[in-house]
Amino acid sequence: MASPSEDEMHIKPQRAKQLIDNISQVTRSIKAANKTSREIRLIAVSKLKPPADVLALHTASAPHFHFGENYLQELQHKASILPSTIRWHFIGALQTNKCRPLAEIPNLWCVESVDTTKKADQLEKGRRELCERDEARELQKEGGLRVFVQVNTSGEDAKSGAESGDETLELCRHIREKTPHLKLAGLMTIGAIARRQEGGENEDFVRLREVRDEVQGKIGGDILELSMGMSADYEIAVQMGSDEVRVGTGIFGERPKREDKVAKGDVEKEKG
Repeated sequence: MASPSEDEMHIKPQRAKQLIDNISQVTRSIKAANKTSREIRLIAVSKLKPPADVLALHTASAPHFHFGENYLQELQHKASILPSTIRWHFIGALQTNKCRPLAEIPNLWCVESVDTTKKADQLEKGRRELCERDEARELQKEGGLRVFVQVNTSGEDAKSGAESGDETLELCRHIREKTPHLKLAGLMTIGAIARRQEGGENEDFVRLREVRDEVQGKIGGDILELSMGMSADYEIAVQMGSDEVRVGTGIFGERPKREDKVAKGDVEKEKG
């Protein structure tokens, strides 16, 4: 691990208690919304939050393992200084030129936002290179880096994601057949903001279920999971069949603006 500064790893007892209380409340809400026996994965979205926040939850008496990040450089830094037992999820918009270094993070557990074959291929190259190193042989036993295909269920031009018909199907096939170091875990959607605020049954969640069933019927294999639901709508998502939810502000509180937390040089690099 890299050498962290003392400040960024210092856990303040009052902050730790608040974080543990918050994640406990989210966990209770998930259990209440879950009317089945399936296990729901909670990703604590720690982007723009200090490493100490992650450490406080990971070293609690009931340790949390799954954390989500949006930016490559922030994830690389946190993964280098925090315990290797953390299971990192990359949940941000993917850039093709960032896929190879992203996949080379040893304890990257999942990439949630794959939307093109080109990005899948670059993730494959990065993970293959990692697995070929002597110190990473164990990774080959885990069945590949988990990936979710992001689906644009709302049809918004500004939204990332594969189209919900043939494009999603062909991308899923490509991952299954052409990327042996990746494992197709399921489908993910963010959906329209307006639909998240409406409450009740979410059209984007309905559509993702339909797409998953269509793809599953055509490619078979392991059951594909659904990743849908964030702080504002994770309970509805669980009720509608989501296998994992991504909660940030509900656990860590409001985030500062990114430019307040990341050096200008890092921001420029991320844009490249």
